[in-house]
Amino acid sequence: MELRRIIISETVEHQIVVLKEVDGERNFPIVIGIFEATSIDRRVKGIQAPRPLTHDLITAVVEQMGGEIQDIVISDLKEHTYFARLRIRKDGELIEVDCRPSDAIAVAVANRVPIYVSEAVLGEALEE
Repeated sequence: MELRRIIISETVEHQIVVLKEVDGERNFPIVIGIFEATSIDRRVKGIQAPRPLTHDLITAVVEQMGGEIQDIVISDLKEHTYFARLRIRKDGELIEVDCRPSDAIAVAVANRVPIYVSEAVLGEALEE
């Protein structure tokens, strides 16, 4: 998947990111918070924060511990809530860390790593 759009509104609490299949036509929105939306938007525009943001901190911790962020997977959808996994490669082992999709997408954009969505989640999201 690729990040297709970021919709930021100062008049509502929830922001939206739209993910689209890289080699397909399917896409779907995910509602996220303003902090994550702003962080993702800054990354996409190449704007550096004066100090590390939380998503920069996650990357730094993983790297300092000898790991590498491999990709992220939006893995589940339960009661209109998406779940994601940050996938880290360390010493040949794959470590998966539960996280919010908004944080996972922000980390993926910051590290230029792939964004995956399970076929079950994509199918269910398109039904809603």
